[in-house]
Parts: sequence; C-alpha cells; structure tokens
Amino acid sequence: MKKSITPNLIKQNNRSLIYHFIYENKSVSQQDISYELHLSRPTVTSNLTAMEQDGLIQKNGQIDTELVGRKAAAYSIVSNYRISIGVEILKKEVKMIAVNLYGEEIKHITYEIVFERKEHYFKTVCEQILHFKDSLKIKEEQILGIGFAMQGLVTPDKQTILYGKILSCTGLSIIEFSKYLPYPCSFIHDAESAAISELWVSPELEDAFYLSLSKHLGAAIISKGMILTGKHGHNSTVEHIPMQPDGVQCYCGKYGCMETLLSLTSLLEEQENIEEFFSKVRLKETDYCNRWHRFLADLAKAINLLHLIYDTDFILGGYIAQYLCEEDIALLHKKIQQMTPFEEEQDFILISKMPRHNISIGAALPYIKEFLNKIDISF
Repeated sequence: MKKSITPNLIKQNNRSLIYHFIYENKSVSQQDISYELHLSRPTVTSNLTAMEQDGLIQKNGQIDTELVGRKAAAYSIVSNYRISIGVEILKKEVKMIAVNLYGEEIKHITYEIVFERKEHYFKTVCEQILHFKDSLKIKEEQILGIGFAMQGLVTPDKQTILYGKILSCTGLSIIEFSKYLPYPCSFIHDAESAAISELWVSPELEDAFYLSLSKHLGAAIISKGMILTGKHGHNSTVEHIPMQPDGVQCYCGKYGCMETLLSLTSLLEEQENIEEFFSKVRLKETDYCNRWHRFLADLAKAINLLHLIYDTDFILGGYIAQYLCEEDIALLHKKIQQMTPFEEEQDFILISKMPRHNISIGAALPYIKEFLNKIDISF
C-alpha cells in the first residue's frame, strides 16, 4: 500500500533535504538553499531556525553575493553535534580515535594493553575508552556509538567474533565490552573497517579489491559501492590462500598462506620499526632492499592471481600504504606484467587515499552513516 503524503512528511523531507544540502556543500546561504532545492524562502527560513535551535547547524561567517547590500549569512552543520569512537584491538595495544560527522579526526590515542580474554582486560579497555571520552569535553548524548575493529571475522549482527585465531577470541561477545559502556557497541572485521574508510573518502568508488597490508594481511571486495560479505561470513579471506605449501606456518594452522608472505609481521624482523625499515630501503641499503623486493615479488604474485579472478582496480591500504611510492608501484606492475597473459595498464594498482588510522576510523564510521541516514527521510 502506498504511503500517503502528509504535511508532516513534507516538513520532515524538507528538513532532511536542507540538512544534507548544507552537509554536502559545507557553507551555504539561505538563497543557495532556496534556489538549488526549489523551496520557498519562508520554508527555508523556518527550517534553518528550527535546526539552529536544535544545535544541528550554525551560522558560520558570511558569503559574498553578486547582490548589492549586506553579505548573506553562511550556514554550516555543527560537525561535532554527534561523534563516534573507533577502537582497534591489537595483541599489545589498543588504538582509539574520535571522529565527527564528516569522519574527520577529533583526537586519537594509543594505549599499551596486552590482549587477554579475561574480565580484567575488558574492564581496563573500557575504563580507558571512558577516560578518552572525558578528554574530549563532550556531553554523553553526543556519542553515537563505539565500533571495535577486530583481527577476526564477525557475525552479520556485529555482536560476536566468528573466527578469531590471531587473538584466540573466537566466540567472543560484544557484551564483554558493552556491559561497561553506556553506548551502543559493535564489532567489525579490521579489513572491512579499512575498506569502509576508503569508501568514505572516495564516494565515487564503485568496484575494487582492497588489500590491507598491515600487521596481518586482510582484504575486502567492493562491488557497486558496497562491501561483499559472502554467504558464510568469510568472504575475501585471501590471507589464507596457500602460496607456498612448504612455507611458514600461518596462524590458521596451514602452511605458506598469503598471510605468511604479505603481512607486516612477515616483512619486519623482531623489534624492527616500519619507519626505520623504509628509511633504510630509500637509502638503498642492500639487506633492506632485498627484503622489500622479495615482498613486492610475492605481492605481485598475489595481485596477479586475484586480478585474473576479479578484473578490477586494486587498492593497497593498511600500515604499509603510507610508505609506498611510485617507484614501488612501477616495480610491482612490471613484475605482474611478467606473469599475466594479458597486456595490463598500470592504472589498476592504486594507493589508499586514507592510509593513516584507516582501521580505527572505519570502525567509527558506521555509526556516523546511521545517524546521517536517519536524518535522510524520504517519501
């Protein structure tokens, strides 16, 4: 049955249209809104007044116009009206970041806390989250939720770890964290989280294969602007594709998986720092260059294999992404060209547009998107 259009729905729709127009354009005048949305000036004025009183928008300077007379007031959204917190859980540390409604960083911090599947650990992490929240000097109602990025696969409802061999946390429930926090909480697979942040900064992105080159290898398939989750919850787990049957044992128990060749753990030696490693590579020190070229050769094999299956763009993200340069991409492409039966343009290998804090930011973004969608009321 078709929903009837009531005056209240029209009012809600106008409010949604105006809010999103301001959100997308950052700074606009009443005249801009009225002209672009084909709304009367009284309608625009009443909605702006109401949203300003609710704290959703604010006057933010003035805009030059071609009209003679005083300048028009500029309106922008209050970006901190609501915020979200992303938490990345790692073996030896916990990373936290707060983002505003534009997904922009407000503050980030890292705590050295060794993961243990014990009550004391969950309580300690949550105490640090609350301390981090207090440092933001915000009101309780401003927090939309907290997303926990985990090194493991997550159930569709985001409440349980489906497969968590790295942290030995298979079966872990979000309740272990949420019982200490007064906000909505959810899990997200760290690779999916990184891909979400990539989609956020590249909304035009339609299809791509995202490779997260971090402490552990992860991946996500982006199709028609959405992340594919798969039938059983383990879509895109390319890290467990065997590449060297007689190679190093993977945390999954098998041998020679992509994970054992293309993770930061496999690249760096114990106690080695990623920044120091790449500084040595750029200085052309032999041992470091040899290790890096070996890594790129394995990465080329992996990309070629996956590209033969899915002919799309490949985005290289994760901790390693910020250290990649055009020389690396050119070498990678050259190695792929030597393996593939097809003539390939280099344009399908891209570097992430959000290489820093992408996992923790991506964990926070679903709550931001949910808030913006709730405002987006349509017929």
